[in-house]
This record gives sequence, C-alpha cells and structure tokens, in this order.
Amino acid sequence: MTSSTSSPSPRIALVTGANKGVGRTIAQQLAELGMTVWLGARDPERGKQAESELRDLGLDVRFIRLDVTDEATVARAAEHIGRESGRLDVLVNNAGISRPWDLPSETAVEDVQDTFDTNVFGYIRVTNAMLPLLRRSDAGRIVNISSVIGSLTAAAENHDPTGAFPDGQFPVILSHSMSKAAVNSLTVMYANELRAEGILVNAVSPNWVPTDANGHSGILTPEQGARMPVRMAALPDGGPTGTFTCSDATGDGLTLPW
Repeated sequence: MTSSTSSPSPRIALVTGANKGVGRTIAQQLAELGMTVWLGARDPERGKQAESELRDLGLDVRFIRLDVTDEATVARAAEHIGRESGRLDVLVNNAGISRPWDLPSETAVEDVQDTFDTNVFGYIRVTNAMLPLLRRSDAGRIVNISSVIGSLTAAAENHDPTGAFPDGQFPVILSHSMSKAAVNSLTVMYANELRAEGILVNAVSPNWVPTDANGHSGILTPEQGARMPVRMAALPDGGPTGTFTCSDATGDGLTLPW
C-alpha cells in the first residue's frame, strides 16, 4: 500500500500598482518564490501586458483591475480574489504618486489632497477591503511601501540614513513627505490592531530606485529595491511587525527612524 501527500497550496499575494516599476519587480520576485500573485493595476492594457510578460517567464501572475482611488474597483477586486483564490496571504500596498515635488510654500492644497487620496486613503481602502481575506490566511502579511522622506527624525536632523541624499540636503517637499509619514503612522496602527491575530504589518522603503516618477534616477536597481518588501512579505511566523525598514545595496536592509 502506498501513501500520497498533497502539495501545499501556493501562497496568494496582491501587489497594487504592479504593472511597472518596483511594484512589478516585487510581483515578479514574489511569484519566483512560488506565490500566486494578483497584479493590481488601474490600466487594463498595461496590466494585461505585464501579466503576459511575467507569465511568459513561467510565473503564476494574474492581472486584476484595481484603482486604489475608486472604492468600487477595490471592492470588486476583493470579491474576485475571494471567489478565485479563497483567501489572501500577502498584501503589498505599492500604488502611489509622488509628484509634484514642490516646496511647502509653493504647494497647492489640491496637490496634497490628490497625493493623500492615492498614497494614504488608497492604502486604507485596499487594506480594509482585503482584511476579510487576509484573516482567512494562517500567515497574513501586509507590506506598506513607504520612503525615507516620510521619516520625521531624518527630516528634523536633515540627514538621510540611506545615503540617497547628501548630508544637509534632505528633501524639503510637502505632499509626498506628508503622505509617507502618514503611511508610517497607519502601519503602526494596523500592526497594533492585528498583532494578536498573527497578521504582520510593516512599512518598507525600496530606497531610491529608477521610476517614471523620479526621472529614472536612483542608487539601487528595481531588483535590489524589491528585496526588503519581498522579505517582509514572506516573513515566518513570529516575525517583526510595526517596523520601518529599507532596502540597501548589501541585501541586508536598514532599519529607518520614524
């Protein structure tokens, strides 16, 4: 008599804003770990193109339309993932905007509102919609993509611990910095709410990587920048929660000050 064992089902991940840039690289690296990855994008054409290219690499990546500023598409995405996958193990809140990079005295209130709608309220919309699915997982993980420019300590000291900006030249910009400081705050709040349930919630900066938003400048490649978000998405049970870390060139990562 022979016995057989079934292989464990792959972990299920959702990455928002994943049709390009570091979001796409995070989606690719999670899929390379064997996860089934829902590739969230608001533009169907770009999302399907990214899905096709990653599936050509043999990866289980599935496009899903998701505009983090649109409550209806977020709800439909949660319903679809629940119907198709049954649960969600990993949520990476990556979708964001970062322009204009204006001085505080030159920043229009409307620009701050638009930035917060995507970078902060978008994270909350998606997290709250996906929490019922994450609670079905035995290893729920939430990664909120942040930035060193959201660090109040670094800004007050005019010192960038990542080395992306020279000493004394910490960026003096309003909307993006405020939004990432808010992301750090909401990360801690969700971490405190969910820690008893074993859902780990962490803020992670990919560091300064080339994207459309920064004119394709940077000190790390997208592959290097994705390392820490992916590591935090794949944390074992008992891993850290409520932390703020950053990718670096060594692969070890950095702990950033709040």
